[in-house]
Amino acid sequence: MAHMRLCIFTEPQHGASYADQVKAARTTEEAGFEGYFRSDHYLTMGGFDGLPGPTDSWVTLAGLALETSRVRLGTLVTSATFRHPGPLAISVAQVDEMSGGRIELGFGAGWYEEEHQAYAIPFPSVRERFDRLTEQLEIITGLWGVPAGSRFNYSGTHYSVVDSPGLPKPAQSPRPPIIMGGAGPKRTPALAARFADEFNVPFRSAAEAARIYRVVDDACVLAGRNDLPVKSAAVTVVSGRTDAEVRSRWGGEVLDTDSGEGAVIGTPDKIVNDLGAYVEAGATRLFLQLRDLRDTDLIELIAAEIAPQLG
Repeated sequence: MAHMRLCIFTEPQHGASYADQVKAARTTEEAGFEGYFRSDHYLTMGGFDGLPGPTDSWVTLAGLALETSRVRLGTLVTSATFRHPGPLAISVAQVDEMSGGRIELGFGAGWYEEEHQAYAIPFPSVRERFDRLTEQLEIITGLWGVPAGSRFNYSGTHYSVVDSPGLPKPAQSPRPPIIMGGAGPKRTPALAARFADEFNVPFRSAAEAARIYRVVDDACVLAGRNDLPVKSAAVTVVSGRTDAEVRSRWGGEVLDTDSGEGAVIGTPDKIVNDLGAYVEAGATRLFLQLRDLRDTDLIELIAAEIAPQLG
């Protein structure tokens, strides 16, 4: 596990101010993690109150780009239903420049219908959402990739681009890494094989992650490319130095949950053992999700007692 890459992953829609996110990102950087990533949602879920309300992912990341200096920043994942592809390409490129080239774009089709209803965002069928995601990927990579002084054109079913200069360019060359992921059997692996630099399996068991990685490998063969450079997994981490501390973070429930469904719960040695299964499954990067991003003590605990054992 000497080459495992570790990032902290947060879900601010469950309840966090911008100041909370700055503190979490700075703690993540100071603790030595590779990246600080956040979700892209406008409505809470899972019983959280969501106060003080949602924060826009790319507005937040622009601020964090100036509040940090080393840690990589990005989304898991930006929803293609939230933004038009041209403005999104501009926003991501600008934040990449603001950060000095530390941005990664996690990108997906969108799935949470209630948040679309709550904030007047159209929510088309699954087929149309994936069709739009495909066109957005073609446009965003096209805008970033067209040489300066040239023009980019695109004609699709849902979007068209006419004589775009494709500016601004991101700081990273040829572009910021694109992360795609999920558990879909066909379209997601195929799109990842065409466009992605990393495939992420969110909140699944290690055995299921291994199965999905094999599906993605097969999609890469069909697309005529090598395996994706990075395979990763998002895993919820609930830990403490003692069982009592773990119970406190878990909410007082009995600790009979293992890493079966994308959550690892226990003292540091158990966490290391459970995360090791994802390494054996083929993951080379882990996104460790905090249930409460204001719990910066947990970030420091992971850095001190779990991360060293994972490299």
